[in-house]
Amino acid sequence: MHDPLDLRDLVGDEYQQRRESGYDVGDLGSAVANRSVSSLAELEQLYMQLTARPRRSWDYVEPEQLDDILDASPAGRDQHAPSGSLAAASADRILAGWLGRIAGCNVGKPVEDGDVWTSDRIRAYLELAGAYPLRDYIPVLDPMPDGYQLRDCWTETTLGNVDGSARDDDIDYAILGVALLEQYGRGLTPDHVATGWLAHLPYLRVYTAERATYANLLRGVAVGEAADVRNPYREWIGALIRADVFGWVLPGRPREAACLAYADATLSHRANGVYAAMWAAALVSCAGVAETVREAFDASLGYVPGGSRLDEALRRVQRLHADGASWEVALAVIQERYGHYSWVHSINNSCIIAAGLLWGQGDHAATVGLTVQGGWDTDSNGATAGSVAGTVVGTRNLPDRLIGPLHDTTRSAVFGFDNSAISELARRTTRLAASFG
Repeated sequence: MHDPLDLRDLVGDEYQQRRESGYDVGDLGSAVANRSVSSLAELEQLYMQLTARPRRSWDYVEPEQLDDILDASPAGRDQHAPSGSLAAASADRILAGWLGRIAGCNVGKPVEDGDVWTSDRIRAYLELAGAYPLRDYIPVLDPMPDGYQLRDCWTETTLGNVDGSARDDDIDYAILGVALLEQYGRGLTPDHVATGWLAHLPYLRVYTAERATYANLLRGVAVGEAADVRNPYREWIGALIRADVFGWVLPGRPREAACLAYADATLSHRANGVYAAMWAAALVSCAGVAETVREAFDASLGYVPGGSRLDEALRRVQRLHADGASWEVALAVIQERYGHYSWVHSINNSCIIAAGLLWGQGDHAATVGLTVQGGWDTDSNGATAGSVAGTVVGTRNLPDRLIGPLHDTTRSAVFGFDNSAISELARRTTRLAASFG
C-alpha cells in the first residue's frame, strides 16, 4: 500500500528508490526480501543501513537547488515559449484546461492500479467491451468477465454513470493551488504550501510522498527537511499532479511557472520528482499560448535539466515520435526501458503523458484515451494530458461526451471546496493570471 508509517513498506520502497538512483544497496536485497519475518527493531536497523549507503559512480547530473536546476536546463533563465502572444491565453483556454483535466482524470480512475491494470489488461478489457481504442469513459461489462475488477469508484466514473466529477487528489491539488496563489501570490514558499496542506487537506486524502511529508510536519520536522525524512516516494508523481495551476496563471512564461512549481514541489519531493513538476508547469504555460500540442511539448523540454533521467526519458519519447514510430511501438519502448520504476513514479508516467500528447495530435479524446491505455497511474496521467490538450484547443474543441456529464461540478476533499463549479474555479484562475500581469 506504500504507507510510510508501515516499516515494511518504508524499507522496501526505500530500497527500490536507492537502487534506482545509483546507491550501493545490492547486498541488502536479501534482507529486504525477507522483511516480512523481521521484527520492528530489525526493520528500523535495516532502514538506517539503507539510508547510510553511498552513491556509486553515477552517469546522471541531477541538481536539487533551483539555480542549479535552471543552469542545467537548456532554456536556462530565458522564457522560451511557443510563438504567440499572451493575448492568446484567454479565459476560454483556462476553462478548457480545467475541464480537460477533470474529464481526463475521471476517464482513468476506474483502472488506476498499475500493478493490476496493465496496458495489456486495459486493452483486453476494452476490446471485450467494444471500446478499443478508448475515446470515452470506460464502459462497465455486466457481468464482469472473470479476472477483471474495476476500482470501487466505477459507480461514478464509468460510461453512463458520470454525474458531476468524482473527488480525486489530482483535482484537489489543482483546487488547493488556486487557493494558495490567491493568498500568497507569486511569493509562494514551501512553508505556505505546508500550512495549506495542514489547514485544508485531510491526512487520509494524501498519499505516498505527500503522506510521508504530512506525517513529518505533524512530528515537527522542519519544512525544508520534510521531503528527506522517511520518504522513499520523493521522486514519485505527486508533485507533477500539483503543477497545472502554475502554468495556467503564467501563460507564455514557462520559466516563471516552473519556478512556482519548484516552490510547491520541494516541500515533498526531490530530484526527478521536482523536475517532473517543473516540466508539467512549463508545459501547461506553453500550452496557454501554443498553436499545437506538439509545439507546447517541444518548448517545455527546455525546462528539464539536461543530464537528468527525466530529460533522457522525455527526449527518447520525442525521438520516437519524430522517427515515425507508432504509439504501440513507443509504448513498448517506454515499458521496456522504464518499467522497472513503480507504477506511480514520475519518470515512467511522464513518458506515458508525453506519448499521449504527441500521438494524440491535439484531439482531446484521443489524447486522453491513449494516455489511459498506456497504464500505470491512469487517472493522474489522463488528468495532465487532458489538461494540456484542453488548454491548447479550447472549449469548442472538447468532446461533449466527456465534458457534458461533468455538469460543471466537481467533488473535493479540500476544505470549503466540495461541489465546486468548475467554471468558477476557472474564473478564479483567470483572475489570478490577470493579476500576475
